Amino acid sequence: MRAAVLGASGYTGGELLRLLFDHPEVEVTQVTSERLAGKQLTSIHPHLRGRTELRFQANQDVDQVDVLFNARRHGEAARSAGWMLELAPITVDLSADFRLRNPADYVRWYGWEHPEPSLLAEFGYALPELHRETLPAQPRLAAGGCVATASILGMAPLFRAGIVDDSKPVVIDALVGSSAAGATPGPTSHHPYRSGSIHSFSAIGHRHTAEIAQELHIPAERVALSVTSVEAVRGIHTTAHIWLKDRLDDKDLWKVYRAMSSVEPFFRVVKQSQGIHRNPDPKLLAGTNFCDVGFVADSDSPRIVVNAAIDNLVKGAAGQAVHAFNIHKGLDEMAGLGFTGLFPS
Repeated sequence: MRAAVLGASGYTGGELLRLLFDHPEVEVTQVTSERLAGKQLTSIHPHLRGRTELRFQANQDVDQVDVLFNARRHGEAARSAGWMLELAPITVDLSADFRLRNPADYVRWYGWEHPEPSLLAEFGYALPELHRETLPAQPRLAAGGCVATASILGMAPLFRAGIVDDSKPVVIDALVGSSAAGATPGPTSHHPYRSGSIHSFSAIGHRHTAEIAQELHIPAERVALSVTSVEAVRGIHTTAHIWLKDRLDDKDLWKVYRAMSSVEPFFRVVKQSQGIHRNPDPKLLAGTNFCDVGFVADSDSPRIVVNAAIDNLVKGAAGQAVHAFNIHKGLDEMAGLGFTGLFPS
């Protein structure tokens, strides 16, 4: 299948290309960047040297393909949806433009009115662990946000089991690396500022709150999400506090989480009794499409503390998009996603 990647010059675009170049059923034929049109792809993504001779082109020069991946900045896909959706029978959007089903959520969480609200119902949220049954019939897919993905996957087994106390908040602290801010340098992502720094950049009101509430089917007011920058390039680590209706011990929780890990190839429970790597660690997941989850029960209350870790550029973006595409087309789920990570790194 011929594929085009719009907005291929960013970190997410580069990671998407790395995965697609190893995909047995996909040939990337076109990549775009308005700013870099005419330049070699490898001048921006040097890790792809020897894999491609492609050059960036302008968006308006893209020809018809079999699948279109959009990795442009938030807002661009929504403003150009009419043109974009005509380029391919399958569209996978990696921006935030079609993740939310309620148009009012874009006003509340992104500060702009959605220009194509009628299209929101046509896009499926592309997190396979939650929506694998509907993905085969869904040719328009919207990949989830990175912080949202880690948060949702850590808690989804508990919500699916119907054991969460609906009267209590869901409290999430997310630690994120600098690549989550994108490739464009800014005051909060510039190396002299980030080096050695740990700072909260979104203590309240983070945009991914909307996705967490939507996918867990709870009011946004119950989600207390704080996001903190740490000195790492890749990776997201979330710590979630969830109150259950009744106390459960580790044996019962293992059953709850195995219900997902036993059927989902990229969802792993990490809860070892010994060793430095007995809990989820984003460093071990760099370049992979895995989500590692661990949990511990509070012996004094029905509270559960859940840790989840992902690579924000893969499971939180490009890998999730490829995984959902594979399921939609009935391909091997692991196609293009077989990398298991490096240790030590």
